[in-house]
Amino acid sequence: MKIYVDYDDCLCETARSFSELAVELFDKHVPYEKIRYFELDKSFDLNDEQYEQFMISGHRPEVLLSYEETPGASKVINEWIAQGHEVSIITGRPFSSYEPSRLWLDRHGLQAVRLYCLNKYGRDSFIKGSDFSLELDAYYRMQFDFAVEDSPKAFGFFDHLPDLKVLVFDRPWNRECAFPNENYKRCPDWQSIRSIVARASGAE
Repeated sequence: MKIYVDYDDCLCETARSFSELAVELFDKHVPYEKIRYFELDKSFDLNDEQYEQFMISGHRPEVLLSYEETPGASKVINEWIAQGHEVSIITGRPFSSYEPSRLWLDRHGLQAVRLYCLNKYGRDSFIKGSDFSLELDAYYRMQFDFAVEDSPKAFGFFDHLPDLKVLVFDRPWNRECAFPNENYKRCPDWQSIRSIVARASGAE
């Protein structure tokens, strides 16, 4: 099977780090469980200038490399690869963050996964002149059986795959969203994601 996996807040605890960064930069105290919006400027009540500074700071190589792994992520993904599944990490991070993002994966034992930078959210403006390694037309030619995603804003990228099973990683900012159809299932952790894929592939 072919499996799409989002990076931030599926593989690693990005929002928890951003919660700490907001305190450090702007003295904005919003605990992780209170992050109600995927749009971080809205969640942390940042103006345009603050948001730009926030995103640039959060994408510094040393910051990207410091993110904690979401428990179980690398273990489950490596199990999929060992079973012959094809796993692609498709992130909304700009291509300028590719090298530290790739290094983070390698350090967490995920050398065999493919990494693509796709402009999911139109965020290229916060790093001037940034680009992406995966163009939309190329992405729409890709096929997946499962997707692991946390962002409601990314759901529109799955409309061309009517049979895709979307495993929504449970996060505070997606708990109030309505899922587009019955192919979407909320998952509390990587073990539940593993079980669903295993049943579908006959591995369990």
